[in-house]
Amino acid sequence: MGLVDWLNKKHKKTDIWDTGFTKWSVFFFTLMVVKFWPVLLSLEWYVYLVLFLLLAIRPMYHMFLSK
Repeated sequence: MGLVDWLNKKHKKTDIWDTGFTKWSVFFFTLMVVKFWPVLLSLEWYVYLVLFLLLAIRPMYHMFLSK
């Protein structure tokens, strides 16, 4: 089983909410990366990290822990 096949199998466990949370977690992860250039953003970097982790919990749970 290749990586793509494995990911497709895991992705079938997710729903529309997981897709939305994944998009938001990627958005906040991107903001965290951009935060390393301090002139661009004003919040502390850990705010974006916390938001990324909070939004990534549900999709990761459904992909890896649910049956």
